[in-house]
Amino acid sequence: MSQIDMSQIVGSHNILFICIDSLRYDIAYQEQENGGTPVLNRYGKWQKRQAPGNFTYPSHQAMFAGFLPVEDGIAEMRRREKLFFSEDIGMGRKAPAGAYHFKHATWIQSLAEEGYMTCCVGGVSFFDKRTELGSVLPSCFQHSYWHPSFGCKIKDSATNQIDFCVRKIGQIPTEQRILLYLNISAIHYPNHFYIDGGKRDSVEAHAAALRYVDGELGRLFEAFAARGDAFVICCSDHGTCYGEDGVWYHGVNHPIVMAVPYKHFILCGNAAV
Repeated sequence: MSQIDMSQIVGSHNILFICIDSLRYDIAYQEQENGGTPVLNRYGKWQKRQAPGNFTYPSHQAMFAGFLPVEDGIAEMRRREKLFFSEDIGMGRKAPAGAYHFKHATWIQSLAEEGYMTCCVGGVSFFDKRTELGSVLPSCFQHSYWHPSFGCKIKDSATNQIDFCVRKIGQIPTEQRILLYLNISAIHYPNHFYIDGGKRDSVEAHAAALRYVDGELGRLFEAFAARGDAFVICCSDHGTCYGEDGVWYHGVNHPIVMAVPYKHFILCGNAAV
């Protein structure tokens, strides 16, 4: 994974942040290696990282504040890659080389001050804006969207979300820099319906859901490429268990829950020249 200088990215690139909610590292790696995710495979291999939280809410609070999943096996704090650096977290208050230094509560809010249009397309209930709690994370963005058809219980949720994103992006003038955050809910439980005749969520259904999501992502990448160069962050916020060691789902610091796939890359625009 190439070293990125975010001070050069901010202001020159659109930014796309995709969280494939609940995606396990082992399943992401399995599908990468057996060719089940050809779209994502175009943009490099998954890196194994440690999640900042064991369920959606704390993990996103951390990621939006610049604490993205940490490289597995790198113990020394100063050696960890930092794309976004808050001036309020200590470490001498000096941003390391390559990091975007921000002063607001989240780097999202600071990008808005840089002239970006910031948009959130939610998936799981922490983004549904139907409750006070479900409104906290979307409030970081200038524009936030959620619809019941984007939710976990809808088999076509990723299709519906990406259809909406592509349509919304097409309505924004190309000269306007945008940050789009997409929370993909398809892998999150329930996912049994991605297996024909499936009655219970499982590792197999998890993998099938990922293959389905991969088949939808190409249209989103094409929509961003049509606007110019884009910087893409793609990761999971946490994994989830299916009975391993007696654990079901997440919200607990099980190794499967805490190991997440991560990658970032430059999406070269076909409107850039």
